[in-house]
Amino acid sequence: MEQASRLQVEATITDLTYLLHKHGKSWKYYVANGTEPDCEDSMQMTCQLNGQNAGTPGIWNPLPYFTTVQNQGDVRNIQDLSHFTADAKAGTLPNVAWITPNGAVSEHPTAKVSTGQAYVTSLVNAVMQSPEWSSTAIFVTWDDWGGFADHVVPPVVDANGYGLRVPGLVISPFARKGFIDHQVLSHDAYARFIEDDFLGGQRLDPANDGRPDPRIDVRENKPQLGNLASDFDFTLPARAPMVLPVG
Repeated sequence: MEQASRLQVEATITDLTYLLHKHGKSWKYYVANGTEPDCEDSMQMTCQLNGQNAGTPGIWNPLPYFTTVQNQGDVRNIQDLSHFTADAKAGTLPNVAWITPNGAVSEHPTAKVSTGQAYVTSLVNAVMQSPEWSSTAIFVTWDDWGGFADHVVPPVVDANGYGLRVPGLVISPFARKGFIDHQVLSHDAYARFIEDDFLGGQRLDPANDGRPDPRIDVRENKPQLGNLASDFDFTLPARAPMVLPVG
């Protein structure tokens, strides 16, 4: 029943890849083979983790569920993580890429944080050693906040949030060195950055994207939401890569 319910919900949602496809922008979703990073039941701390790969829909690989992805023939864009390293080396990374971890490198209990750090470092190194480093922005974000409490009350923007604060890093040859962004940001800011950079500022909005969508509002347009473009300075020369040791 839960699987059927998820299929029904996600069949009606319009995701960002729909607009990328419409605008002729390339995208890929790279999935690390192994187990899912956490439990299907989010109330649990530990569980028997399900298997995960690019061809298996799940909570960390939801795109195969979406009818837009299926109807546009974009399921092929959901690929094993090994393709990311190969694409980076060949200089053929897409305009927009997402990478999802497996359980062993996710830093979720009972995985080691050090293992997750080495995994992320290896991915960043692959981009830094790529011919495309000079035109790349990497956003590293978490879905958990590293504890069980947050003393800052989340801002109210609509019925769905925001939630507790989570970490985020910006890595780019044009990222402001030593910069701490004090804007109010959420994961919606990543969608806004992609929309502004590749879609001419078009939002995922049923009023203008040509497809019904059950979301209650357009979160990227909330006045509280900061702009990640402030984290970059394109007036300076591109910074050289800094490849770090792994392990």
